[in-house]
Amino acid sequence: MSASENGQVSRNAAEVYEEFFVPALFQQWPSRVTDAAEIQPGQRVLDVACGTGVLARTVAGRVGSTGAVVGLDVNEGMLAVAQRKVPTLEWKQGRAEALPWDGETFDAVVSQFGLMFFEDRRTALQEMMRVLRPGGRLAVAVWDSLDHSPGYAAMTDLLQRLFGDQAANALRAPFVLADPQGLRTLFAEAGMPDVQITTQAGTARFPSLESWVYTDIKGWTLADILDEAQFQLLLKEAKNNLQQFVTPDGTVAFGASAHIVAAAKM
Repeated sequence: MSASENGQVSRNAAEVYEEFFVPALFQQWPSRVTDAAEIQPGQRVLDVACGTGVLARTVAGRVGSTGAVVGLDVNEGMLAVAQRKVPTLEWKQGRAEALPWDGETFDAVVSQFGLMFFEDRRTALQEMMRVLRPGGRLAVAVWDSLDHSPGYAAMTDLLQRLFGDQAANALRAPFVLADPQGLRTLFAEAGMPDVQITTQAGTARFPSLESWVYTDIKGWTLADILDEAQFQLLLKEAKNNLQQFVTPDGTVAFGASAHIVAAAKM
């Protein structure tokens, strides 16, 4: 996978991701993933592809002082932000395909919007199940299709028109696991034939059109693809082409649904 396909961002992009992407898009999902995993006080939980820690922070509140949360990510920039935000949690660099723990270590394993970026998704899922204790639960969130995220569909079309495949594919990458039947097949191949998949509505909200463009480019792998002149061109064209997503108060809002896949270890 290329850097854009596996979601690897720079240190600066990780800072933008936490400051802008988390409140705009990701903060609404951790409680839902935590509910799907049925996380209880006192449990030991692993967050795979934890990013800057938005899900791990919510899980920590659920397990309380008697529990423990570990966040794992391959990206140093993301982990640096996570460590700064909550230094009391355990943050570890590593790959989802080779989790550095013995089997049956965790009561629950969660992952929010990371599965699509793993180089070997089936192995990663097998690893998550391996480190689960019997009776433990796995909950994984992935984005629904671009058809159900009209703002990103329009942004992707604009990137394609202005800059071609590389830029557009970087924004398409998060949506590659949108097909529920494909998800069922993937999980079945990883040894989980009886998963539950729920599709839940979400909303992307940005303070302004300029903030939306800034966040999508500077907080994502596109920061390494587009130069400053291209960014300014995109911003200009967005003002002409994406106004339908601007609300009367000047903010941006559009639907962004996701699938949550849950499974239990027998």
